[in-house]
Amino acid sequence: MSDFDFQSLNLALNQEWIELDLFHHGLATFSPEEFLDAGLGPEYQFLIEYMADQEVGHAEMITNMLYPYGAKRCQYQYPFNTVREFFDFCQKLTRWGESGVYGFLPHLDSRAAAELLINSITTEARQQMAFRQLEGLFPMAVWFIAGIPQAWAWTLLSPYLVHCPAGNPYIEWQIFPYLNVTNNPTAIRNDSKAAVSTNVSAISYPGYQVNFQWDNPGKNVSYDLKYQTSSTAGPAKYALWVSQLNATYTPLFNVDTENNYASAYQPGGQVFGNDTAPTFNDTMFVALTDDNPYVTPYNLSLVNPHVVAGPAIYQAG
Repeated sequence: MSDFDFQSLNLALNQEWIELDLFHHGLATFSPEEFLDAGLGPEYQFLIEYMADQEVGHAEMITNMLYPYGAKRCQYQYPFNTVREFFDFCQKLTRWGESGVYGFLPHLDSRAAAELLINSITTEARQQMAFRQLEGLFPMAVWFIAGIPQAWAWTLLSPYLVHCPAGNPYIEWQIFPYLNVTNNPTAIRNDSKAAVSTNVSAISYPGYQVNFQWDNPGKNVSYDLKYQTSSTAGPAKYALWVSQLNATYTPLFNVDTENNYASAYQPGGQVFGNDTAPTFNDTMFVALTDDNPYVTPYNLSLVNPHVVAGPAIYQAG
């Protein structure tokens, strides 16, 4: 197995482990009454349990592919205190897990490994949609799901790993400085109930002023503080919005380089022009860059040398 394939699969395995832990953790943390208040009876709770069982299979499959060097399950931390916040984090985590595999899948040297990952990631795509429904969101507000590079997926995953077994292989992908969308649209509503679908297909809009704050590089992060954030970019000039088949740059304004603060406007547009789907919707990605190189869904990683911070999840719908 090539080093590229090993490192990609190692990242994917760490993603599967946290999903397994997360789904069980949510079920163990909240009472049946708390789930019922969010519109989830026993049948829905069993669905979450079954999705955790799916992760057992996914982790075992990748462990077998990497044998005997597969990572073991770690200890994690989670940013939620309520059932609705649990669903919100689940739909975000499964989105970057799904997109993170799409980003490297066509680049794998092993076509056999790619086929096996397709068999698992198609299941995870269903999980992501299901968690949107459990949260009371419109289930799929886009025509296409974007792929992201391994460094983007690892940047998003890394804060939630606290401690890992000493024998776990080091995750070699870069971690960019963390990016915070300080006024991120929220999908969490205290009165929301689980639903197959709703008539709310967007919670933001083109022209919405989005505010960013980000870390400096060089911060020790992730499990056992074994990793350090890094960036080769210069000062931030653009927000890069990644959704569906599109990567769009918009200029930053109100830039404060001392406090690492800036703003940008959410872009608009349709996937294929008039009367087609809005490009920027659903659970998507945004990063800050120092330049605006042309990239495609296949070569998005070419922007990595220009990433100042991020990505962050942006909740457009």
